[in-house]
Amino acid sequence: MIYLDYQATTPLAPEAREAMLRWLEGPGGGDGFANPSSTHKAGRAAAAAVEVARDQVAALLPKGGRVFFTSGATEALNWALFRGTQAKPGGVAGLSIEHAASLQCLERLNAAILPVDGAGLALPPDDALIPEDGIVATMLVNNEVGTIQPVADFVAAAHAKNSLLLCDAVQGFGRVAIPDGPDLIAISAHKIHGPKGIGALWVKDGVDLEPLMFGGAQEQGMRSGTVSPALCAGFGAAAALAAERMDKDASHVERLWSLAMDMLPEWTLNGAADARYHGNLNVRREGVNGLRLMSDAREVAFSLGSACGSGSGKVSHVLRAMGVSEADARASIRLGWGRYTSEAELRDGLNAIKAAARLQGVN
Repeated sequence: MIYLDYQATTPLAPEAREAMLRWLEGPGGGDGFANPSSTHKAGRAAAAAVEVARDQVAALLPKGGRVFFTSGATEALNWALFRGTQAKPGGVAGLSIEHAASLQCLERLNAAILPVDGAGLALPPDDALIPEDGIVATMLVNNEVGTIQPVADFVAAAHAKNSLLLCDAVQGFGRVAIPDGPDLIAISAHKIHGPKGIGALWVKDGVDLEPLMFGGAQEQGMRSGTVSPALCAGFGAAAALAAERMDKDASHVERLWSLAMDMLPEWTLNGAADARYHGNLNVRREGVNGLRLMSDAREVAFSLGSACGSGSGKVSHVLRAMGVSEADARASIRLGWGRYTSEAELRDGLNAIKAAARLQGVN
């Protein structure tokens, strides 16, 4: 299989796997299985590993905040929005192209939906739609078309009205710089070559957020439940590796972007070409049926959009918010690559997709 679906998940880094193994060992293999809330030696060692990982994750985030581990970014976003509105009850607003993990929360909170342009970029903040003493949700990198949003503009607009800015940084964490200013930031490990099942919510110092769960003092009293040292260690190792390799990874992604653009001149790019993370290529071709293309090019792993919605049969809400017609949205595919994608793999994968398109009569 040629894997070109890095927005859905990324391969586990060998360094992250190695970091996890010690904290999975049982009798005969060590005492890494200990509960990090226990006060004996093994428990304290596990707790120390969690804190090392917390520092490694925090190193890729703004200064002046706290990292709370969660089961993933979905939990972090739900926590931020539903608990955040208790502290900031003035209303909610969020971009129309937010991930479903935010967007469905926004809908339940009767949020004002902020529009984007045809390039998939947020329009300048409309003061009439920014709540007073509320929360504004603005993602950093869109998961479907890769566009980088003007987060700083929305930070300024939110703070001018005493509102908090929540940033879904899942697709940007470890890949692009996270701007200073957000009050709440949601991230996930498995998008940066870490394990699934763990993410985090970063909370700016001074922001009053209610605990997510009760029943223990874990995560500084904010999220009860036994913490997994193995998942934390894997997340931390992946974050440390991302920090170390950020420039190298970025250069590799740019080379792959150039290769893909050269090989797909007949395809139309969805979203801005420049204000974009270049590990995400969302394209369309008239006459192509994206769903059939996935079937005919089954040796290549790619998607029609968000993995969370690809099986629903609905067209991408992101493309529709950008003004893309339903027919063009159904003719669109998303390709994603990164650290472990070789140029040969990408070339072979694109050739397979082009061959599958020819089966539909598209040359």
